[in-house]
Parts: sequence; C-alpha cells; structure tokens
Amino acid sequence: MTTISAPVVRALARPWLGGAVGIVLLLVIWAAFSTVLPSSSIVPTPWATAASVFKDFGPYYSGNLASTLGRAGWGYLWGNLAGLLVASIVLIVPRLEEIVTQLGVVSQCLPITAVGPIIILIFGGRSAAIFLAALLVFFTTMIGAILGMRAAPRAALDLVSAYGGSRFTQIRKVQLVSAVPAVFTALAIAVPGALLGAVVGEYLGGIDSGIGVALNAAQRNIDPQRVWGMSILAGLIALLGYALVSLIGRWVTPWVRRGGSH
Repeated sequence: MTTISAPVVRALARPWLGGAVGIVLLLVIWAAFSTVLPSSSIVPTPWATAASVFKDFGPYYSGNLASTLGRAGWGYLWGNLAGLLVASIVLIVPRLEEIVTQLGVVSQCLPITAVGPIIILIFGGRSAAIFLAALLVFFTTMIGAILGMRAAPRAALDLVSAYGGSRFTQIRKVQLVSAVPAVFTALAIAVPGALLGAVVGEYLGGIDSGIGVALNAAQRNIDPQRVWGMSILAGLIALLGYALVSLIGRWVTPWVRRGGSH
C-alpha cells in the first residue's frame, strides 16, 4: 500500500491548503452536475456562472452586493456592541448569567423567516434587514465573550486578590485579557450570520436593492446563472470576512498558540 510522506502530510494539514483542496473538489462536483446529470438545466456550469458575473458585475452584482454589505455591516456593529455590553453586565453581576443566556437562546430559537415579517411591519424594510443581521450576531458574540471571561485562570484571579486588587482590577487585568481570543473567535463566526440576516431581511421585501432582492428577482425570471453567481459571491464575501477577522484576532493575540495559553 502506498504511503504518504511526512512533508505531504504536513502540507495537507495546513488550513489554507485544506480549504483550497476542498474548493477544487467542489468545483469538480459542480462541473459534473452541470454537464453530466439531468439537472444541468437548473445548475449552470462554473464557467457560465463566471461569465455572467464578469459580464454583469458593474450594473447588477456590485450595486446589490454593496447594499447588502452596508446593512450587514450596521447589523454586525450593533449586534456585537449589544452582545459585548450584555456580556460585560453579566461579568459585573454574575447572577444575571442564567437569565441572559436563556433570553439569548430564545432569540436564536425563533425562526428568522417567521420573525422577519413582523420586524418589517415594525421597522420597515431597511431597518428590518439591519435588525435581523444584528439578531444573528448578538447571541454568538455574547456567548463567546461570557465563555472567554469565565475561562480566566483561577490562580491569576487569586493572585490579584492576594495583592489587594479589587474585583474591577481582576476584571481589567485578568478576565478581559483572557476573553480577547474567544471574543475574536465569536466576531469571526458572526460575520456570516450578519450577512445571512441582511439577505433574509432583503428577501422578505420592502427593499429595492441587495443580494436578497437580486436573488428573488433572478428566481422569478428563472435565471440560474445569476442565482448561482450571486449566491457564490455572497458565500465568498462571508468567507473573506471570517478570514479577515480571524487574522486580526491572531495579530491582536500573539500569545495564543494551539494547545497553549498566554
């Protein structure tokens, strides 16, 4: 049986290389579905989809993408601020953790497609898209921050207390520092959530531009190339946002190592 050399194994273990291999495999499967199977009428080829994106990027894709990114960005901002604020309150008043966590779980259990129409009636289309984006961000960031703060080493907290440090000194010098890696992980995970919330809000109506609006129109017009093109671009944007926040997190927390601590 053929064995794989150690350098090859180490190369395949690299996250970026594994992701590249996965993308190539997906493209191969996509091409097979679009050219061989009977579903080719609704699954355009990768090259046909790419041609559609390059052809209509200026008049069609760029404007809709920019609109959605704006709404997702505002939702990402407000959702993260709310999540970090609530986590900070829980840190100061630990008794509130169970209540806050339960409310957060309830907010995530509500079907977004069921809540969306109500939000649109209350806030209107654009504000509803921002609200839904913030809703999908809030819980992720709040839980990540709470777990990060709770992961502070007990010995470090006791040391600060032994030297006469107050509770706020423990929070400032130990718990907040310990929470930074977990917070950045949550911020990275929240990027796709913000984009999804904005797209769903647009898809439900009340807005004249955006990824959700473009997908809705392309589906009505039976234009699979634009449906696939817009969906893939949205996925790539979410992936790039996740990667960017993750890179910033690594830069901000250089003490973090796999399997280690600061």
